[in-house]
Amino acid sequence: MCMKFIIRALMLGAILSFSSMAQEVMLDRVAVIVDQGVVLESEIAALVKEVKRNAEANNQELPSDRALRTQAIERLITKNLQLQMAERMGIQISDPQLEQTIGNIAANQNASMEQLRTQLAAEGIAYDDYREDIREEIIMGEVRRANVRRRVYITPQEIDTLMGLIEQQGAEQAEYRLGHILIGFPADPTDEDIQASRERAEKVISLLESGSDFTKIAIASSSGNEALEGGDMGWLNINAMPTLFAEAVQNKEVDSLVGPIRSGAGFHILKIVDTRGIEKVTVQEVNSRHILVKPSIILSEDKAKDMLAGFKADVIAGEAEFEELAKEYSEDPGSALRGGDLGWSNPDNYVPAFKDALANLEPGEFSEPVRSVHGWHLIQLIERRVDDATDKRKEEKAYQLIFNRKFAEETENWLREMRDAAYIEVIES
Repeated sequence: MCMKFIIRALMLGAILSFSSMAQEVMLDRVAVIVDQGVVLESEIAALVKEVKRNAEANNQELPSDRALRTQAIERLITKNLQLQMAERMGIQISDPQLEQTIGNIAANQNASMEQLRTQLAAEGIAYDDYREDIREEIIMGEVRRANVRRRVYITPQEIDTLMGLIEQQGAEQAEYRLGHILIGFPADPTDEDIQASRERAEKVISLLESGSDFTKIAIASSSGNEALEGGDMGWLNINAMPTLFAEAVQNKEVDSLVGPIRSGAGFHILKIVDTRGIEKVTVQEVNSRHILVKPSIILSEDKAKDMLAGFKADVIAGEAEFEELAKEYSEDPGSALRGGDLGWSNPDNYVPAFKDALANLEPGEFSEPVRSVHGWHLIQLIERRVDDATDKRKEEKAYQLIFNRKFAEETENWLREMRDAAYIEVIES
C-alpha cells in the first residue's frame, strides 16, 4: 500500500510541477491507478470518441456521457491489468509478427496494405495507433489463452451428449432417394423357397454391379409396389423410412447398392439414387515436418532466418539429415525428438503462415524459411491425402461448441477475479 501511495505521489507531483503552464494548455493526467500502471485521461477520451464514431456510423443510440465514461474506464482497467500480466509473463509480439497479422487482416478484407492505410486515414485513425492497438489485442489474446485455457475442462460424456444432439438434428434433415427391388417369398415359404429367393437376389446384385440398369431390372423382377416406377421410392426422410432400410443406408455414398436385406416379405435390394440434408465432410490432410527456431536477444530475426536457409541447402545437397537437424536445433518440444515429424493433420490446425506455406508445396519439397507467431520454420511436405472426416468433424464441432461456451464463461470469471484482486483508484478531476 505504501508503494501505491509513492507511485501516486510521484505521478501527481509530475503533473503539478507544470501547474504554471496549465492555465494555457490542458495537459494529460492520470485518471486511474491500476496496480503498477495507470490509465490516462487521453486514453479514456480516445475510447469514448471511438465508441461515438462507431455508434454514429451504425445509427445506434448511446447512453449519457457519464455512463459512457464509466464503461470506458472499466474497459481500460481490464486492458491495463492484462497488459501488466503479459509483461510479467514475458509475452511480446515482434514487428514481423505484427506486420504479418495486419497483412492477414487486410487480405481478409480483400484489400492491400495501402488500401487499409487509406481506409484508416479516411476514418481519422492514425496507422501507428491502429498498429499498436492490434499488437495489444494479440498480446491480450495470448494472455487470456494462457490463463483461461487451463481452467476449461470438458468430459467425454459432454462431447458424446452434444454429438448425439447434433446427429439427431442432422437426421431430422437427412433425406434419401431410394431405388427398391424386392425378391419376394411365396406364402408360407419353405427353406428351399427362401434359398431360391436368396440366390435370385444375389444374381440381381451381381447384374447391377456389372452395370445392368436398375430401372429395367426393377420393372422385370421386383415384387415391390414401386416396380412399375422402376423401383423409385422417391424422397424419404431417414426417420420416416422402414427401420430396416434406415439402418442399412446410413453413411452410404450416392450410387451405393445395399443388400440383399431379408424381411418377412423377401429380400430387398436398395440403390441410393441421391441424398440431401446430409453433412458429408472430407478433408485434405497433410503429413509434414519442420524445424522451428525462435529469435531471441542472442539470435536476431535475420540470423534465425539465415540459419534455416543454411539447413535447407545442406539437406538438399545431402550434407545433413533433416531429422538430425530437427533433433539438435528445433525448439518445438512436441516434434523435435521425432525429427520434426508432425504426422498427419488437417492444415487448418496450423497457424496461417504455416498453413499457407504447406499449400504451396508439392510432396517432398522444402519451404523457404517461414515466419509465424511461433518463430521461423523450415517446412517439408511429405504427403497429402483425402480423408472422410464426417465423424471427426462432428466430434470437433461438439468439442469446439462446448469449449467456446466454457472459455467465454471462464474468461469472465478470470477477469473479474483479477480485477477484484487489483488495487484500483479512480482519481477525480
